[in-house]
Amino acid sequence: MVSSVVISRSRLRLALAGAMLVALTVLLPNTAKAQFGLRGGPLGVARFAVGHVIGLSRLRHARMAMRGGRYRSAALRSQDPRGERGQPANPYVLRAALTAQAALSGWHGGRRPQGWWRHPDGSYGWIGPVFWPFAHDDLTTAVIFGDTTSLSLYGYGDIYAAIFAPYAAPELAAYTAPQGRRARRVPSAEMVCDSSDTGGLPVDRIAATVQPNEMQRTALDELASAWTSARDAIRASCPAQPPMTAAERLGVMQTRLDAMIKASNALAAPLAKFVDLLDDGQKAKLDSLARERQAALASAQRKDAPAASACDPNYDPRYDVQAQRQYEQLVQQQWPASDIAGTLKLDDTGRARLDVLQDTTLRTMDTLSPCPMKAETTPQARLAAVKARLQTMQQVVSGVADALDDFEADLSDEQKAGFEAIGPKRGT
Repeated sequence: MVSSVVISRSRLRLALAGAMLVALTVLLPNTAKAQFGLRGGPLGVARFAVGHVIGLSRLRHARMAMRGGRYRSAALRSQDPRGERGQPANPYVLRAALTAQAALSGWHGGRRPQGWWRHPDGSYGWIGPVFWPFAHDDLTTAVIFGDTTSLSLYGYGDIYAAIFAPYAAPELAAYTAPQGRRARRVPSAEMVCDSSDTGGLPVDRIAATVQPNEMQRTALDELASAWTSARDAIRASCPAQPPMTAAERLGVMQTRLDAMIKASNALAAPLAKFVDLLDDGQKAKLDSLARERQAALASAQRKDAPAASACDPNYDPRYDVQAQRQYEQLVQQQWPASDIAGTLKLDDTGRARLDVLQDTTLRTMDTLSPCPMKAETTPQARLAAVKARLQTMQQVVSGVADALDDFEADLSDEQKAGFEAIGPKRGT
């Protein structure tokens, strides 16, 4: 697990976590020139693939997540984030470790080795009140390098975590509490937001690849400026106050996604201007950045062949005995519908509305596939595909928020408080 990679000194203090986050601002841009291993293989949401009905398509995702998560956990255990033989640190292993350290420091006093809402690569989509900590970096990686594996991690599991927050109210508030005289182990939400999105456009690498003339270089600088402005806009969507209710957490998701969509819109014109100024040879060189990344991912996927097959459209889980066993395990991780109904003493109308909320949320597993998106051939096409994915997720979150509003419409304050306690209770 992540803890066995980085947090063997499990009582790291905030100063160390902050220093590592700051160091990442240097590591990620530089290591963009190196190999980007240990990200191959399809990713899923096994931690959250739950429900009273899991069809074959859902079982397929569950099986993929189980194996993908096992592969990535082994990779994290075996990879020293400081790098090997003097090589730069693997930025993705380091990123997973940093998000785990920040996410778990405020959960059960930092005493748990991992949380149930973790992503299959060991990272976390929720760090206290912060959703999608590396949002801007994931946009850059997807558009410039054609790698959407991190972006594809976000979906049903994060929505489930928004509804059933793992953090109790005091734990969540610790991320926005004023700094005391003693250094706290819980990083502030501001620190997470300021330190996680590490840079802008990899201008130097692009310039070295395409060798721009003066006019092209000016357009590249304009694009870099727009990229930095997009990063700042996404950072500004970080919550100033901890969202204490499921409705507020879904609102945080919508705000973050809206900022990412607006950033995508702002990047479209300067990106098209720069690319259109390139000749065919330069465009091919620019696209080589994505081809190199895809080759590295393909190599990693070959090493993880069983997991890769789960994203194969021809895969049929009915003939996978191990998947059948995993299915039985996943069925036991159902939504806490009975617990909610009993605790809240729901009447028939309340139970029906709860069923709608559950079914609406479960359908997001089919809408937001955890498999990486099809690789587009140009940066403009990749930006459009990323925007479409974000818009789909925005619509899905909005639909879940509406179903939650309907469910809570007639609940008393006491019932709402009981509902909010379900998540932290299940995480004990």
